[in-house]
Amino acid sequence: MMSVNANTMEKLTVLTNSAKYDAACTSSGVDRPGKTIAAGCCHAFSADGRCVTLLKVLLSNHCIYDCKYCVNRVTNDCERATFEPEELAELTVEFYRRNYIEGLFLSSGVVKNPDHTMEQMIAALEILRYKHNFWGYIHAKTIPGASEELVRRMGFVADRLSINIEMPSEESLKLLAPGKKREAILAPMRQICIEGDINRQEIAVYKNAPRFASAGQATQMIIGASPESDYQIIRLASAMYDKYALKRVFYSAYIPTVENSLLPSIDTKPPLLREHRLYQADWLMRQYGFMADEILSEKTPNFNPFLDPKCNWAINNMDLFPMDINKVSLDNLLRIPGIGPTSARRIVTARKQSKLGMAELKRIGAVLKRARYFIIANDWKPTLVDQSATLRALTDPAVYSFGMEQLSLFEGAEQLLLG
Repeated sequence: MMSVNANTMEKLTVLTNSAKYDAACTSSGVDRPGKTIAAGCCHAFSADGRCVTLLKVLLSNHCIYDCKYCVNRVTNDCERATFEPEELAELTVEFYRRNYIEGLFLSSGVVKNPDHTMEQMIAALEILRYKHNFWGYIHAKTIPGASEELVRRMGFVADRLSINIEMPSEESLKLLAPGKKREAILAPMRQICIEGDINRQEIAVYKNAPRFASAGQATQMIIGASPESDYQIIRLASAMYDKYALKRVFYSAYIPTVENSLLPSIDTKPPLLREHRLYQADWLMRQYGFMADEILSEKTPNFNPFLDPKCNWAINNMDLFPMDINKVSLDNLLRIPGIGPTSARRIVTARKQSKLGMAELKRIGAVLKRARYFIIANDWKPTLVDQSATLRALTDPAVYSFGMEQLSLFEGAEQLLLG
């Protein structure tokens, strides 16, 4: 067991538990017997692409704000704790030395005011970097409303910065988080984007110049606590990617923790499938070249739960299919369900040698159970070109074999799309 006093371990339990609702990491809630505690770790990707295990913790869960959806709001009767900067730094180093973690994910409730909170967070990170010579990966949350100088200082001791956008619209933010202002959230995003550009120019000239948030910035939106459509959410995400050069937008399904007339009832299940669809759509925008207005529209503002967004787009654009995988461009290959960036590049390379059939596509890595309805190959033409029949095949692939149609139990899916 670590040589950490009981009071520090009590704080760690409270503050890792309070941090578990922050979704700005790949995963959380890791439980490694004998090594760490549930909700104490998360996984993230460093600037060089490595997946690293981070201690995920708040500096403090005291907060001056009364955000209706937050477990750490000032009016919530919960156990409170605060780390001293030196205390948190030493705890992080102890975990790191024992190979439990490779870095730190640090956030905090707002104690006294944004500047005070940021000063305490920066103090902890500077102790880690300069006293303990800790150069592991650090992801730090910027506190909206803090001064530009504090944001800049944090950028030079953290690998990635993030600011939670919180709600998908300004109206919902005013209603559910009356103490927060949209501009106070967007201003540091803008600053981090500009500072990052300036820093990259400096590094191009001075190779040893200090790095400012070398892994970029991210944000998080809470999904399901407010009435915005999926279309509104992905349009906002797309705009932030373009305007602030974000590396990731994280979507957090709202988990009801309090009875409030402004929020879903306490027995409402978290919209986990919706969160999953948003991540899939986000991947299409970042990796496949889709625009938000292509994925959804004002006419169809929400995802079909029975189909992933790429299949849903393809079903709504059947006039573009089938595509001949031996002829179409790389960009068009990426539009075909079942073909991702890696398999698309492999197809482009392989078809220079010979025409590709279904066996070659399978070896390349294409997912034929989806792709077969949308492609022409050297030895294959789809037998289903009807929108309704293709929809039924994709929502229940088990009821189809190649070229054979049976009755589907998923009529509801068809009505969602075609009705």
